[in-house]
Amino acid sequence: MTQQATEKIDVKGAHLVERVKELVHEGNVRRIVIEDSEGKTVMEVPVTVGVVGFLLAPTVAAIGALAALAADYSIEVEREIPESTDAGVTVPL
Repeated sequence: MTQQATEKIDVKGAHLVERVKELVHEGNVRRIVIEDSEGKTVMEVPVTVGVVGFLLAPTVAAIGALAALAADYSIEVEREIPESTDAGVTVPL
């Protein structure tokens, strides 16, 4: 079973596309929500293996259109955090 954590990152429009690409390539990101400076959701992208391979190009193009507006955005990132499995393991001294 995995846990989820949420992180919020503030970015300028010019850096929006590159930051989203970095997040997608991290591998543990499940969902990305892009909000404008007023906190309104502009785009929500589920990041799964199928989306990364098949739909990433049109999604990045849409994010690029947002970035062209050169506004301030925040990216809310939902990450998957695997639970630790080290219970019962002894460490030699």
